Amino acid sequence: MPALSLSVLARKSICAALLGAAVLSAAPASARDGRNGALIGGAAAGVIGGLAVGALLNNGAAPPPAPPARRVYVEEEPVYVAPPPRRGPICHYERRKVWLDEVEFTYRRAEVCE
Repeated sequence: MPALSLSVLARKSICAALLGAAVLSAAPASARDGRNGALIGGAAAGVIGGLAVGALLNNGAAPPPAPPARRVYVEEEPVYVAPPPRRGPICHYERRKVWLDEVEFTYRRAEVCE
């Protein structure tokens, strides 16, 4: 048999004491008390019982914290992206040898398009 902790033992003894008080206070009211005596006794028993039940419900242990969320890495499949279509010819500049006369020459830039 597992040992009871102090809080569980205290809770059970308080509950038993309140149950005994409720049973003893539930004695029938006599006619000499009139209606008011029965109403007051019933209201007092309801308040005491409500306080006892509320204390027992609110004094419960808090639930354990939720486990931390696990991060899962999902690798996406590679997606082929087609290169954009060409718009017109591709051009670049080249250095070309230009002859000035039969002996001398120079270099000039010339645009070459494909």
